[in-house]
Amino acid sequence: MNTTEPASAGTVPIQGRELTVRAVVVALLVAVLMGGSYPYVVLKLGFGPNIAVVSAFFGWLALSVVSRGTSVKREANLAQSAGTIAGQTAFLCTILAAFDMLSQDPSVGVDLRLTKLQTFMWLTTAGVLGVLMAVPLRKHFIEDEKLPYPDGIAAGETLIVLDARGPEAKVAVRALLAGLVASAVLALAIMRNWFAWLKETLAVHVNQFSTVTGVGLSLSLLSLGSGMIIGLRICANMFAGLLLSWVLAPVFLRDAGIIGDGASKRDILLWVMWPATGLMIAGGLTALFLKWRTLVATFRQFSSSSVNSEDFPLRWVIVGSIVSALALIAVQHFSLGLPMWETALAILLTLPLMLVGLRVFGETNWGPISALSNVMQGVFGVISPGSVQSNMLASGVTGSIAAESEGVMQCYKTGEMVGSTPRTITWVQLFAVPVGALALAFAYPLLRDTYGLDPESPTALSSPISQKWVGFAKLLSKGTSALHPSALWALGIAMALGVLFTVLEQKREWRNWIPSPTGIGIGMLVPASAIATMFLGAWIDFIARKLRPKTADGWVLPLASGLIAGEALIAILLPLLIALKLLSVSSGA
Repeated sequence: MNTTEPASAGTVPIQGRELTVRAVVVALLVAVLMGGSYPYVVLKLGFGPNIAVVSAFFGWLALSVVSRGTSVKREANLAQSAGTIAGQTAFLCTILAAFDMLSQDPSVGVDLRLTKLQTFMWLTTAGVLGVLMAVPLRKHFIEDEKLPYPDGIAAGETLIVLDARGPEAKVAVRALLAGLVASAVLALAIMRNWFAWLKETLAVHVNQFSTVTGVGLSLSLLSLGSGMIIGLRICANMFAGLLLSWVLAPVFLRDAGIIGDGASKRDILLWVMWPATGLMIAGGLTALFLKWRTLVATFRQFSSSSVNSEDFPLRWVIVGSIVSALALIAVQHFSLGLPMWETALAILLTLPLMLVGLRVFGETNWGPISALSNVMQGVFGVISPGSVQSNMLASGVTGSIAAESEGVMQCYKTGEMVGSTPRTITWVQLFAVPVGALALAFAYPLLRDTYGLDPESPTALSSPISQKWVGFAKLLSKGTSALHPSALWALGIAMALGVLFTVLEQKREWRNWIPSPTGIGIGMLVPASAIATMFLGAWIDFIARKLRPKTADGWVLPLASGLIAGEALIAILLPLLIALKLLSVSSGA
């Protein structure tokens, strides 16, 4: 996070209404839109672009039409919350695709193709549990730790700027609109293959850079804007993780005979994921352990003040979590054939992973959902060796809970900025889960049957996340002996370093010079081109604040938010138009 936090990123005076009939109607419509359109984006692009800003923008746009000039940012925050949670639910199309890929392989001998009803019940019970498990952590991560959650900040800044009145908002509005238009135009040009000559010219320079360093730049202003919000320290550590994974690791692994000369990026990733995940988990859990008194105090304060506060009551969290956990256990046993004790164990083991995921996402703006799910796959590879069904369903529990908790926290961050009530946000999120699950239950089979799941076809849905899930499941089906011993050694060393770096980070005077386990770990897993572009964005932010320290706050954050919003809007709208047959696929979408 930047050392100088923009004024607009803090709590603002409460303005406008919040829980209204029109806000609820718009929130549900945005939830349906995100839940129905997001699966195409995720399966096509291989990652989930920011939907917090997109949901906030659509919510504000719809509400401003009927607002008659009054403030609607708190109402739009509810639409953002519903859209974000529905989209996070829809992100689980990746595991549905993985189920289908496994079921199509006769050598595995597993049939995990879910019906619409099974999909709805499974994702609803797991999603509600994920929301409820994250609710008590708002005070810790948002108020005490003050983690940035850049997507949440970008959504809040977007709402504040769009809702602002008077001349003081002109600079911010211009910066946000400039970033939004530039990002949207570039994203549209690349996705539709416009200006092919420009794309080829840029690609030449990117490829020249790539042949020297082993990494390239992503032509993504969304990544550039994310780097501007995250700040230089974390982005520098992410870049260090990039170099470890994609420059040094391939050479080391080949020289050591662990991989062959023709090894693919996927082969390298299946090895580096172990030390990367070890760094993140050890660092995240150590940070929580070192601040256990603060965490306990947060729960005590939450419990004692819940009746008269604006927070969602803790007793409702406890009762709701128990009910949804029992429902999830029943669904996975009677509908999917997983033993009850395995689902219960998966839920318990997911809790620490969720805590780690919330910290990683809060610091780096990249949710490690697939990495944490792969960890659970590995755990169940030991608990139920050779059982593909066990490690896939258990990892699905982790993925669903981690995805929903990330959505919850970034919406709370936006709510803190615009003055929304946490309890109201939570209710909207809980209602959005089944909406997203129902939208996905109908949208995913339609997309699968229309486009197909084929990593080799340019017009099909390749879903790289699902491919990694499937590859790891097949690997584990052969037993833990299939893992190279060096991967487990790397895991142990990385965990020790994660603990050491986190302890040293506690000294403020050392913090800027100590490697960040979170930053390095996520940098080892995220596509290298995205990290390189985020690193460039962090330098732009750093230089701008050095050259214009008094005026940078007025335009840097709005510009970064616009860069995120523009590409994210196109990434959502374009697939939606294709799905509605209003646009053809053939132009390069």
